[in-house]
Amino acid sequence: MKPTNPVFTGLETTIFETMSRLAMAHDAVNLGQGFPDVDGPEDIRQEAARGLIDGPNQYPPMLGVPALRQAVAKANKRFYGLDVDWQSQVIITSGATEALADCIFALVEPGDEVLLIEPLYDCYLPMVQRAGGVPVRLRVTPPEWALDLDALAAAFSPKTKAVLLNNPMNPAAKVFTDEELTELARLCVQHDVYAICDEVYEHLVFEGGKHRPLMSYPGMENRTLRIGSAGKTFSLTGWKVGYITGAANLIEPVAKAHQFVTFTTPPNLQRAVAFGLGKDDSYYHWLSADLQSKRDRMANGLKDLGFNVLPCDATYFLTVDISGMGLGETDVEVCQRLVKEAGVATVPVSAFYGGDAPVDYIRFCFCKQDHVLEEAIARLAVWLRPRQGAATGAGAS
Repeated sequence: MKPTNPVFTGLETTIFETMSRLAMAHDAVNLGQGFPDVDGPEDIRQEAARGLIDGPNQYPPMLGVPALRQAVAKANKRFYGLDVDWQSQVIITSGATEALADCIFALVEPGDEVLLIEPLYDCYLPMVQRAGGVPVRLRVTPPEWALDLDALAAAFSPKTKAVLLNNPMNPAAKVFTDEELTELARLCVQHDVYAICDEVYEHLVFEGGKHRPLMSYPGMENRTLRIGSAGKTFSLTGWKVGYITGAANLIEPVAKAHQFVTFTTPPNLQRAVAFGLGKDDSYYHWLSADLQSKRDRMANGLKDLGFNVLPCDATYFLTVDISGMGLGETDVEVCQRLVKEAGVATVPVSAFYGGDAPVDYIRFCFCKQDHVLEEAIARLAVWLRPRQGAATGAGAS
């Protein structure tokens, strides 16, 4: 038979799905896949239910219902001081993953180079390849996760069409510094490069930190596509409501891609998200504070067990250094042992790199109920106890 598309044929199942399946098979606490285990605010869900019953439930406008597009524009002004025309600069999508596909398919032509910063969210690479783009990979490496600005400058070439930036960054829990973003913006302007910015964790920043979109830097307003997600902002990941903000000349081709991918998104969910984006500051403060508390609960528990916990400035994720703990040769082996023997599912950080990856780091998701986090810590303690005891005994002898 004739071959199928080589980009997707033989593509491995995502690490999140693999670990989730293992978690189910071994009745493990699943701290692998990044989604909350409780639903978001009840008033937003009530708005969705009301919209479903009251209707209409037919095709909404392809670009999104006006109420949500207006709400996205207002949020850009409210949080970042960005002036956005809701009619020409906002598209609503069926989740941020669709938004990424729309942006990549609209901007990237065969042979165009696209800069990607590892560790990567897993859909970036196949999407760029399917569009015919040539991935050019940079990396940030634990434990510092610092972006090498000289390597960044060297990665740009006359063929560079776009950079794909995830900020705040999964899985590194990194918020890019002002110095890093300033240099990235300067290089984009110098080389006439577009920026596709995956900013779904924009409101999940800790210690009073503030997210600053790359779009707000000099010269970037007309060359940036900024992606947000109701799933992350309102803990409603199953709704799959995303939004793209950008200059009108960029939104136009993105809209053409969108119309042939999903065309539209359920209207009741759009109206409910519009309501959510209008919630007052107390909600957004509570969201980051609640997740910061969960982060601290998980981090302190892991530290007490002997894990070296890396800094976490944002997102749902903690990375820990497992080197020297004698738990396995690689992060993959350790994650497999944890889910099968300890009953706790995690994710190996090496899965987010394209090759020659660091193998001493694993990722825990902490956006779970407190009792779930405590159960995971308790299971790890039971599993680690004989190993730690053996190490102590060996030292004494």
